[in-house]
Amino acid sequence: QVQLVESGGGLVQPGRSLRLSCAASGSIFTINAMGWYRQAPGKQRELVADITTAGRTNYADSVKGRFTISDDRAKGTVYLQMNSLKPEDTAVYYCNANLQRSWHDPESEYWGQGTQVTVSS
Repeated sequence: QVQLVESGGGLVQPGRSLRLSCAASGSIFTINAMGWYRQAPGKQRELVADITTAGRTNYADSVKGRFTISDDRAKGTVYLQMNSLKPEDTAVYYCNANLQRSWHDPESEYWGQGTQVTVSS
């Protein structure tokens, strides 16, 4: 069984910062990519940022220059540093991982349970 556990969400004022963490645990052979998605009320889930094994990163245009994704593959952990937060960043943030549970298994996608981020004065 594979689990992704997020932490670090909360209520923050506009312009402030938050750091999200997501730790993968369980039977994992290799993690190929990890990332963060978000879903605001009444909207579709959207990619915020992701990072591959090679360290290549990808960001949504709306967060470029404000958010930074990083990882610690030895710990199976991915982070999202969110600076200059805006009310429109309010959403449930979900951790995502594309991984193999063993060398002969195909790559599969896993999701965390989500953590609420609310940006409000």
